[in-house]
Amino acid sequence: MRRHHFERHYSERTGWLRAAVLGANDGIVSVSSLLVGVAATHVSRSQALIVSVAGLVGGAMSMAAGEFVSVSSQADSERSDLERERRELEADEPSERAELAGIYVQRGLEPALAKQVAVQLMKHDALAAHARDELGLSATHRARPLQAAMASASSFAAGAVLPLLMVLWSPTAILIPVVAGSSLLFLAVLGGLAARAGGAPIATGALRVTFWGALAMALTAAVGSAFGAFA
Repeated sequence: MRRHHFERHYSERTGWLRAAVLGANDGIVSVSSLLVGVAATHVSRSQALIVSVAGLVGGAMSMAAGEFVSVSSQADSERSDLERERRELEADEPSERAELAGIYVQRGLEPALAKQVAVQLMKHDALAAHARDELGLSATHRARPLQAAMASASSFAAGAVLPLLMVLWSPTAILIPVVAGSSLLFLAVLGGLAARAGGAPIATGALRVTFWGALAMALTAAVGSAFGAFA
């Protein structure tokens, strides 16, 4: 018996991978930068802990709200396109069938075969065929606002909790180097794992996120130190 051959492609991971990496990366950079900036003003451990918790909750909610609004707009556009396509199918199905066949011809099929494929697919599910091949929509990639919001908030919180834990474990006197150093390490690991999962060079991925994380913390530390001098 011949076995089916299944291939896994890196491009299949880009959607969820990008969202998860961006969320966790934002969580680490946002909270660690906030902590380093506040710690530069010589606050106590309890104050730094309050700031980090507030940053985690506020950041996660901000990510969730932004993602929900963005994906909801996308979902509204998808529903509008599907409703228009449904009306067009009801009004003039032969023209829609010819349009679908034309799409297949552009992709390389012979006209006769393209027409046959269009007829068969529309006979099975006309709206699904047009949604997939004309509009580029599918059930797998359909916009889901609530799911996107929860995933974004969760990934942000997962990243943000790492520098928060460093506040609990680190002596106040060395809070800045511990938070900054551990956060850069977390970012490097995260960037490397994301690059490996996506089939990209690990060193490049790790270096990229580490550089921007270090820049963000350096700038916030400078601002915190400057304002702390006037406090």
